[in-house]
Amino acid sequence: MRRPTGTTWRRAAVIAVSAVCVGYAPIAMTELWPYARPGAPAFGEWILGRVVSPRYVADALATRIEPYRHSLLPLIVHSVLGGLLMLLGPLQVLTAVRRRTRLHRVLGVVFAVTVYASMAGAALYLARTAPEEAFSGAAFWIVLATILVGTVLSVTFGVLSAVAGYPDLHQRWMLLCYGFLLTAPLLRFEWGGLPMIMPGLSMAEINRAATMHLGSVVAFGALIASRSLDRRRKISGMSRSWAPLPVLAVAHLAGAVALTWIVRSGLDFGAPGRRLLLAYLLPYAVTYAVMASCALRTGREGRPWAREEWRLHWTALCLAPVLSAAAAPLFELTLGLDRLTAVSAGAAIGCGALATTATLVVSLRVMYAREVLKRAAPARATAPRLSSPVS
Repeated sequence: MRRPTGTTWRRAAVIAVSAVCVGYAPIAMTELWPYARPGAPAFGEWILGRVVSPRYVADALATRIEPYRHSLLPLIVHSVLGGLLMLLGPLQVLTAVRRRTRLHRVLGVVFAVTVYASMAGAALYLARTAPEEAFSGAAFWIVLATILVGTVLSVTFGVLSAVAGYPDLHQRWMLLCYGFLLTAPLLRFEWGGLPMIMPGLSMAEINRAATMHLGSVVAFGALIASRSLDRRRKISGMSRSWAPLPVLAVAHLAGAVALTWIVRSGLDFGAPGRRLLLAYLLPYAVTYAVMASCALRTGREGRPWAREEWRLHWTALCLAPVLSAAAAPLFELTLGLDRLTAVSAGAAIGCGALATTATLVVSLRVMYAREVLKRAAPARATAPRLSSPVS
């Protein structure tokens, strides 16, 4: 029996993600219709009510009527355009694979404009909604705001990379952007799946657990996709690593201290704290193990560019708890949050924010290497040629 090749796995992943996106599109587009017209069809509620229970859905959405009512139009714009983005994403991948460059560019412009318009609707909702009034509370509001910023930044950098002639960086940023957009359907999967594993939890409690890792999971998925598409062994102009062993060691030490603080803070709050810690630590450990093994393996295989990218993201992952630990007291002081909410909000945004930072550092690494080549070219052209020795 033949083992699946890398191409087979990539094709299967594209088909799976495309199926999720196409299936979620009508759910996203109709999700808020009942708030505008009671009794209107909402496919997501219908499916969730049968997967879990109608009472589970009714209890969760009963508290949403007032917060949604004063921002209903921006939310409808956000959700309908979000459904359109679910369809545009697979089309962009298909046109890129098929090398339909002109169609890819046209759809890319439509995609970028749609992202900005959809995120504008979400921004209006967040601006009009107090953090404590958001679904599942202030931590969820903070996570939504962070994902919004990450989505806008990634699509902006993706457009700028394409204009500047960096197709490899354009690909990375657009994959990260789409990863952030995929937090919406993945959250719905957790709404339906986690009650089977942890029965008795409300949707709000499941929401809080899901936000502890969704940002980091989709960012990690975008990295895996980027690395699977980039088969270059090295990049011309790249010399020393920007993440040498001393930097990695310092990042590990700082991350270990911050992670210990996060764990101790979570354990102070009994079962709720332990549940949130599990939702955070298990994906973090898996991501760490994959990044570490890939960085070491590509180094042994003599693939310096792959090793460099893995090490930059590995370093960022180690530093993510540092950002989380620093953000928690800031949220507690500025927003008046209780300690558990502040710690969970800080932990929820750390990995996604540092993954975005790592993608920015990777971009700067590629741009710096190209600049090194540009500066070296005139020097090579003007260098005197040695004459052949006379016999």
